Amino acid sequence: MTVLAHLWDRLTATGPVLATWIVALTAACALVTVLSQRAWHVSRNVVTLAHEGGHAVVSVATGRKLDGIRLHSDTSGVTSSRGRTSGAGLILTTAAGYVTPSLLGAGAAWLLAARHATFLLWLVLLLLAAAFIAIRNAYGVVAVLATAAVVLGVSRFASAEAQEVFAYLFAWFLLFGGIRPVFELQSRRRRGGSLASDADQLALLTGVPGGAWVFLFAVVSVMALVAGSYWLLPGLSHWILAARGQQ
Repeated sequence: MTVLAHLWDRLTATGPVLATWIVALTAACALVTVLSQRAWHVSRNVVTLAHEGGHAVVSVATGRKLDGIRLHSDTSGVTSSRGRTSGAGLILTTAAGYVTPSLLGAGAAWLLAARHATFLLWLVLLLLAAAFIAIRNAYGVVAVLATAAVVLGVSRFASAEAQEVFAYLFAWFLLFGGIRPVFELQSRRRRGGSLASDADQLALLTGVPGGAWVFLFAVVSVMALVAGSYWLLPGLSHWILAARGQQ
């Protein structure tokens, strides 16, 4: 019990408050990572994992039978589940993918606003463990283990300040990284590709045009970014006003 109490105290301990300029710097680094084609090709695996994890969680929550998740080296992924070929369960499962990374980013921002970076990192490890159980191909196993190794290394060996910085980078990356795939999806649809995309599958299931679903994905992702920015940078307006006052 003493060990469990010590672990709980460590997980729920509040971390140091980062200076606003450091938080802004983590946001800039995350944005550059998302906008850089080379960096995005590697880091997008994390967003894909969150995307497919969203499908998987909602499929189980709505009573469908989860067959597994596959991640591919081109950063695409597939989540397979069995159940009714129509109805709310399948609609919710299909709709969950593109909004999950942004919603996770907003949730991470909320935890960081409460100064629970360590709790966030261990929660990410728990989610990665659940994803590992559902992975059904070798590349997916490597991608999950590599991500878990980085998060575990930071949460176990890094200082409290370094954990805070990493957690902020992670939250910003999900918030920015959740938006880019939505625009990539619409770009592919405009060129006549991705006819089997989530948006087009939702169009077949609901009769609502695929473009409307892409717009909904974009709205949710942008709203998550706005909310996450508010939680991560609550003092930004005061910092800007102070900077102007010194000019």
